[in-house]
Amino acid sequence: MAGPKLGKKVGSKLGKPPTKKKQKKEPLPPKPLEKEDLFSDGEGTDGDFEEDGGSRDEEQQEMNSDSDMSSDLDDTFAADILASGDADDGSDVHSDSDVDSDSDADDTDLVRKSKAIDDERKREEEDGDLELQLNIKEEADEFRLPTTEELEEETNRPPDLSNLQRRIKEIVRVLSNFKSLRQEDVTRKDYVDQLKRDLGSYYGYNDFLIESLVELFPPVELIELIEAFEKPRPISLRANTLKTRRRDLAGVLLNRGVNLDPLSKWSKVGLVVYDSQVPVGATPEYMAGHYMLQSASSFLPVMALAPQENERIVDMAAAPGGKTTYVAALMKNSGIIYANEMKESRLKSLTANLHRMGVTNTIVCNYDGRELPKVLGQNTADRILLDAPCSGTGVISKDESVKTSKTAADIQNCSHLQKELILAAIDMVDANSKSGGYIVYSTCSIMVDENEAVIDYALKKRDVKLVPCGLDFGRPGFVRFRQHRFHTSLDKTRRFYPHVHNMDGFFVAKLKKMSNSKSAAKASAQSEEIQDADSIESSDQQNAEGDDDKHSEQEGIAKENGKLNEKAAADKKRKRDVQKHSDKKGVGQNGGGTKNGRAENKPVAPKRREKKKPPPREEIAKAREEKRKALREEKRKATMKKKSGNK
Repeated sequence: MAGPKLGKKVGSKLGKPPTKKKQKKEPLPPKPLEKEDLFSDGEGTDGDFEEDGGSRDEEQQEMNSDSDMSSDLDDTFAADILASGDADDGSDVHSDSDVDSDSDADDTDLVRKSKAIDDERKREEEDGDLELQLNIKEEADEFRLPTTEELEEETNRPPDLSNLQRRIKEIVRVLSNFKSLRQEDVTRKDYVDQLKRDLGSYYGYNDFLIESLVELFPPVELIELIEAFEKPRPISLRANTLKTRRRDLAGVLLNRGVNLDPLSKWSKVGLVVYDSQVPVGATPEYMAGHYMLQSASSFLPVMALAPQENERIVDMAAAPGGKTTYVAALMKNSGIIYANEMKESRLKSLTANLHRMGVTNTIVCNYDGRELPKVLGQNTADRILLDAPCSGTGVISKDESVKTSKTAADIQNCSHLQKELILAAIDMVDANSKSGGYIVYSTCSIMVDENEAVIDYALKKRDVKLVPCGLDFGRPGFVRFRQHRFHTSLDKTRRFYPHVHNMDGFFVAKLKKMSNSKSAAKASAQSEEIQDADSIESSDQQNAEGDDDKHSEQEGIAKENGKLNEKAAADKKRKRDVQKHSDKKGVGQNGGGTKNGRAENKPVAPKRREKKKPPPREEIAKAREEKRKALREEKRKATMKKKSGNK
């Protein structure tokens, strides 16, 4: 009987785990209480088991000693099994609760750590901002312009480049926020003057050029421009569409070890070269004329000109031929191009490039551009390309001698020549051309005197107007610059800078000729029109008697031909005196008395009044032109005689 009882008790004890699993969903108390609860909720505890065993022993007192011994053994065995079962159940419950509690603890730890990291990062950013502000304030307080004694000491010793660079940066920083960073009792002019001296010393510019650049750009942009001048521009080349396509050329050059890419979206024929394993100017493709080494800025004037097929084009300054060959490629070797070059030494490179590139519609000539209207004729060309000679202030990266060699006199001389050339170009263009009538003016200079001032002069002297260049990038030209006020349409011109467009400094303007007629001032010689720019007041006085219309062209006549006007006035006065004297003499010879004399002199008086009126402007212009032609003819004959005598 002990066996069945033991099995029942063991089964009851083993049957407790399901009830324990239900209790896992509730919060678990400490481990000692957990065991008591588990045992108290079960079918029996150790104490109950013993009580049951004792009552049953009393009921079975009559049993023999063997049965008592077996029951004691069974109770001991059951207690061991029960203890092991309880231990297993307790361990399972504890392990599950530990997993849940550990997962919850891990989540809370992650959230806590993430929040701590965010707080720390935010605190670091705030500290960094505060430190930056403190540093700026300290630097502003620390930086002071050098005194006169310190500057004298610097001049007596070799330049400290690191100190100059630091001072340049500090001055630029102060000028960018002058109100809050300025030094007391120090004006902006003091900072700018010191910046000019430091830039000249550090980068090697003369005083004139640095002053001109400071007037053109704000301090921060000025430093960017000067730094860009210190670096070479990328090598670019133009595919010759007369012989190949850009895609085919790029493939061939890539196979030769040339690392290149298309130049930009605005050009369909340009390529930019990063590096090359072979000389780019000595490949078989170069020798065959498949491409031309040409700066990116040189593409722009031809693109603005937009030549059409079968037109008559004049390139007034053609050497070494990059723009001329580009024009020929766009015209597909149709029409005719006059490639003029004043310097005979540059004709060799011009003709060589024309032959190499396969150009067959070009005539090379060697004339002074100012004389071309007399050679090719006025109002004969459809389009004119004038890449005028200039100071080269936009290509300092190619020619560093510009830093020290250019002066204000050089800029004025260039401007004078450019004004003469652009007037000659306008005179050659036919305003009635069906497809043309355009002039493109360009320079590799960034000076206002060589760019906007020249275009503004042409607008005043000829019947032309500015039109868009057709270039969708580049900065507009200046409408006002310091004390100068230019025509409002000058914003249609385009300026290009190395630090902005990664190409040489360049200027492009496109003019449209409106009519071929010219006033008296427009008919005068270009050289005389440009002389004595400061004599406008005298021209007004000389034209006051005959003309109330004080047009700028009339001012030009009196300004440039003052001597001729004075001579003409003296001749008229002398003629009047001679005529008056002859009239008096005729009266005395006739002996007609005072009545006859008076009667004869009455009709003469109104004639004298009529002579005070100046002749028409057309007659004056015609007479002057005839005189000039006669002088030129005499000069030409004199030179021919000298040449024949030398021979």
